[in-house]
Formats: sequence, C-alpha cells, structure tokens
Amino acid sequence: MAEHSEEYADTWIPEPGRWLQFDWGEGPRIGGRRTWLFCAWLSWSRFRVVIPVWDCTLGTLVACLDTTLRRIGGAPTYVLTDNAKTVTVEHIAGIPVRHPQMVAAGRHYGCRVASCVPYDPESKGGAEATVRSAKADLVPTGANLLPAYDSFAELADTCRTWCEQVNSRRHRATGQIPADRLDVERTTLHVLPSEPLALALGEERLVGSGSHDQLQLGALLDPAGPYRREGVVPGRRRGAFHRRPHQLR
Repeated sequence: MAEHSEEYADTWIPEPGRWLQFDWGEGPRIGGRRTWLFCAWLSWSRFRVVIPVWDCTLGTLVACLDTTLRRIGGAPTYVLTDNAKTVTVEHIAGIPVRHPQMVAAGRHYGCRVASCVPYDPESKGGAEATVRSAKADLVPTGANLLPAYDSFAELADTCRTWCEQVNSRRHRATGQIPADRLDVERTTLHVLPSEPLALALGEERLVGSGSHDQLQLGALLDPAGPYRREGVVPGRRRGAFHRRPHQLR
C-alpha cells in the first residue's frame, strides 16, 4: 500500500483521537538476554504506554499495538512510527510501501498506519521523548544506580507502575493530568474489535514430524509467567507456550 508523504504535514496538530505515536527503545538485559521497550504516546492527552518485550518482530509489534489500544480504550485515526521494515517494506519514488501485515492490522483495528519522513524520526517527538524518559527511569546504568532486574515479570511490573505514575502527574505543556485527558479523548477513539488480529496471537506451525499444530505466541511474557500452559513449542522440546499477549495488563 502506497501513501504520499503529504499526510505527515499535520502530524503535530493535537486533535483528540487523531494520533498515536510509537517507537522502540533498548531495555535492560535480564539474565544476559536483551529486552526492548515498546513506547507509545497518545498525542492529545499525552498518555504514555511502555511495554517490555523480548524482540521487535512483526508479531510482537502487532501484539504491543493491540495491548496499547486496549489499554487506552480505543483506536485513534492514525498510528505514527518510523520506517522500520516491519512497517514500511520500501520506498518507490519517495512513496512508502507498507508491509501488508501492517495494512491488515490497521484495517482490523480501524486506524491508518503512517510513518515519518525518511531520516527525520524526530517528527514523532512524543514517542522519542517517551523512549528517553523510560530508558532513564527503567534501565539500570552506572549513572542512575538502579538495581538489575531478577526477572522479566519484575520489569513488566515496574513498567506498568512507571506508566501509572507519569500518567497521573500534571503535564508541563498542558497543565493537566494525562489520565484525566484520556477520559476525554477516549470518547473520540474508534471502538476496538473484540478479538485481536490473528498475527498478535502467534504463528501456527507443524510440530516436528507429528501431526500436532500449535500456536507459537509472541515472546511478550516471561516464560515462567502466568500466561503459560503445557504444550509443544515449535522447534523445541515439549514445554510450555504463552497465552495471548493482548492479555497483558
């Protein structure tokens, strides 16, 4: 799907229910394994959502979007991000060509996926600022002296607490509390479908040489977390696989 760059021109007019921005930031390592922070910012209300994940794959991205939209209570008209390959597969004569799965996601949730002008990611400044703030407050460094996380579940809980705190503080630009503004903006958001897009739930594959097909769900949760049940994980020994990522609180 091709889209003209002119559509970005009014990105920063903060109309209720119009724009959601998102971006990725590198999270802390847990047990030596890298994590990522999915950071979203609802432009009018300044409401923020930060979700830790193990990877930035397309399935994980759609699951994060599903979780974010359900957390804010609806879908805006546009979802703005940069030109990652999970969103934009190429540019032809300066026109972005969307990944077909992202086009399907936009159609499913009732919003249109837009992207920044190439080489100008700062045009989604709210998401960029959310990434910077989240990394400063959530990722341990030698400067902030934060303790390391013992588990993914601990990181997820800390991210949720951080979101509650920043969304309950009066915003410097608006002079209002983002959570209160969200109550207003929610009335302008599109109603969400009752079920997530299938891509957010995982990928169906043949397990080994047997006849069993199972869903390999997006790696959003701690393997030892509450959304597990016994089964067969594709490509691995018998073990456990995740429940629906959109059930993240």
